[in-house]
Amino acid sequence: MIRVLIADDHTMFVDGIESILNQESKIKLVAKCFDGKTIFDILKTKEIDVILLDINLPEMNGIEVSKKLSKEYPNVKVLALSMFNEESYVTEILRNGALGYILKNTGRIELVKAIETVNNGETYFSKDVTETIMGSLMKKPAVKKTSSFLVPKISRREKEVLQLIIKEHTTQEIADQLFISLKTVESHRSSLISKLNVRNTAGLVRAALEHKLLD
Repeated sequence: MIRVLIADDHTMFVDGIESILNQESKIKLVAKCFDGKTIFDILKTKEIDVILLDINLPEMNGIEVSKKLSKEYPNVKVLALSMFNEESYVTEILRNGALGYILKNTGRIELVKAIETVNNGETYFSKDVTETIMGSLMKKPAVKKTSSFLVPKISRREKEVLQLIIKEHTTQEIADQLFISLKTVESHRSSLISKLNVRNTAGLVRAALEHKLLD
């Protein structure tokens, strides 16, 4: 059972999500709140696996909440909810610990899939958000290297794997598309994580956004 908390300041939206999740046998809506600070009061008394987190919350916004959660409750997964499909929002909340970003026009099937995916420690983005990320990666000039972070050179194959990771392909799908073994895919993923000094797939997506690695 995936225990979910939803934090959003629009009561009708929260009621709609609650209605959807009440139909799911493997997901339980444990709590709901309407501002950022109340999240931490709830976490003191309830076990939560995934937080559906609006970015624009009163008291403490979603980015601030995500940052605090990553330090104080690192096992709680954050799935951002927003009306805004903007690179700056996506980049910032990923930088602060979120694993996924979906838009508020998301349907029931995708919402459930997103919750299940981030609960497994993997990243999930709405299709439109993925297109925004990819468009940003391909169109903007590479950031200037600085002494504080010299972006290491990644191979052509690593770039191909990274691009497919960002597009949310599974390890098996990446192996099939590139005609390589599962072990080789995992090897490339591990190499990317090591080279870019990140901890997980969300970190790879963030690094790709910040340093324009697919240019």
